[in-house]
Amino acid sequence: MKLEKVTDGAEASTKRWYDDACGTALALEFVGERWSLLIMRELVFGPRRFGEIKANLPGISANVLTQRLEGLEAAGIVVRRRLPSPANVQVYELTQWGHEAAPLMRDLGRWAARSPRHDPMLFMSSASAMMSLQTLVDPERATQTELTIAFRFPADVFVVHTGAAGLTIVRGETGHPDVIFTGDTMAMRHTIYGKVPLSRDGAGGTLAVEGDLSAAQRFVDLFALPEKIA
Repeated sequence: MKLEKVTDGAEASTKRWYDDACGTALALEFVGERWSLLIMRELVFGPRRFGEIKANLPGISANVLTQRLEGLEAAGIVVRRRLPSPANVQVYELTQWGHEAAPLMRDLGRWAARSPRHDPMLFMSSASAMMSLQTLVDPERATQTELTIAFRFPADVFVVHTGAAGLTIVRGETGHPDVIFTGDTMAMRHTIYGKVPLSRDGAGGTLAVEGDLSAAQRFVDLFALPEKIA
């Protein structure tokens, strides 16, 4: 059986890996352990329950997730709280300082996506899919395109707005989007990055489209995978 060594969360947040004053070295001490940065990614769009985080990180054990959350909490990156009634459940969310790492995650993702080893068709959580939109949008064109787009995944809903403020994403429903995309994250990648022709019923493994098809196409045209390195 393959075993993974787990370090106590409090200890992991205070130990020094490098005798180096560089902030990059300190950042690796905070988020360099396996899974830590991906846990933060899952919290970028709002608080999540333990089970929701685990379901979106295939391969992580409950024990490792617990330890990583404890380490991030001890470091001041994640906070744990209980939602009020009627939900009355414990959730984890990024602190304000933790949220400041979101642009760094997007930049790192854009950089790594240029590698020939990048496979855009592996598993992707809904939070990861939404972060990919922020990462791979053409920012100039996004400011010139006024659209409100809803994404309805099997267990999550997001609203994406493009316009003068660029591209913004929030988790949850909206009243009157121009377009509603429905499907899973694989269908989203076929649609947005594979450029498979749009259809009302999701033919060809794409997202099903409700609303203005021309608006949907204008939105899809805002995104592209980066060129690979030679």
